[in-house]
Amino acid sequence: MFRRTLEIVGSSFRMAMQELWKNKLRTFLSLFGVTIGIFCIIGVLATVNSLQRNIQNEIKSLGSNTIYVDKWDYHGGPDYPWWKYVNRPVPKYEEVKQIRDRTPDAQYVAFTLQSTGNSSVEYLGSVLNGINVYSVSEDFIKIQPLTMAYGRYISDAEFSYGTNVAVIGNEIAEKLFNEPELAINKTVSVGGKKILVAGVIAKQGKQMIGGWGFDQSMIIPFQFGRTIYNELKTDPVIMVQGREGITSKGLKDELMVAMRSLHKLSPRQEDDFALNDINDIGAEVESAFVGLNIGGAVIGGISLVVGLFGVANIMFVTVKERTPQIGLKKALGAKRKIILTEFLLESAFLCMLGGIIGLLLVYLLAQILSNALNFPVFISVGNMIWTFLICVLVGIIAGIIPAVQAAKMDPVVAIRS
Repeated sequence: MFRRTLEIVGSSFRMAMQELWKNKLRTFLSLFGVTIGIFCIIGVLATVNSLQRNIQNEIKSLGSNTIYVDKWDYHGGPDYPWWKYVNRPVPKYEEVKQIRDRTPDAQYVAFTLQSTGNSSVEYLGSVLNGINVYSVSEDFIKIQPLTMAYGRYISDAEFSYGTNVAVIGNEIAEKLFNEPELAINKTVSVGGKKILVAGVIAKQGKQMIGGWGFDQSMIIPFQFGRTIYNELKTDPVIMVQGREGITSKGLKDELMVAMRSLHKLSPRQEDDFALNDINDIGAEVESAFVGLNIGGAVIGGISLVVGLFGVANIMFVTVKERTPQIGLKKALGAKRKIILTEFLLESAFLCMLGGIIGLLLVYLLAQILSNALNFPVFISVGNMIWTFLICVLVGIIAGIIPAVQAAKMDPVVAIRS
């Protein structure tokens, strides 16, 4: 029985291919509508998914299982109460040791002064403006792993003694020295202080949500950085990373107790600090993209509906043209389900072929965007599966009425027509 069914399906499939090949213009017009529909759906979904993945990767790069202790809450919005946070005390370097002592679940605790976008670096008369200077403590590299393209990172001894040494971003090295490797052991000036370049950070690429922006940044030891910048005016932040197996929520609860104790807050007093969980930010971004995915699917679905009606129209014309053949087949003993299967296969394969072409167009667009705009676009396996399922579904919907019409024909009337 199964073998007989396969033979029927195979025979119907070959006949469908012959009809599609014989009517090339009609096939092209049918394919065009489905191709555009699939292109719109998968193109929008791939772009939105890629945007989501890139942003999530940037958020993860801020430190996995990490809490940022700051006076500012990172959860923005139109009703952001900045007036509530502006007068809060800023985190202090002395609190790093106290946090480490009072938070057993904290594996690494780092302090950083962030002079972002308003510093200048000078080398032999050439001045580069708008760079980020991060004055950091020893644990920063353990929370924010960095790869050195050339040279080395700052040593523990240089952190302890506050040595005037730095690692710089790839973009700074290119603009000041033309070749990044030439920056090693050169002396630059920041805020009137001489700084020896120990290493160049590997190129990070453009970031969509800001992040650290290491390509345009300089990292120096905190003890040296505080001789250049006032830590009360340069957005200091304490970064706390939990131990292996400790959830960010557990770490946050422990930090809450420690910080309230450090700031000597009574039970009735509000927090005068913010504990920003990177995982919470990632969850908010993911929920925001749910709506974008739905909107993209609706926009693409409208385009696909147009293609569906095009395929249905072509199938009605096909049934009309092949009416004598249908009558002859039924007169020779072909059952209704065979006629029905033949036309549904033809319609489904037509839609699948259009979907494959649409998918190829999306792939070409992804390559162009990835290379020209430095924006990686991913076509997931899930999107490919969706393409197949959507095409089969659209083919069945578009062909079901013409197929049923063909299956119900009276053989005598069909032959005479």
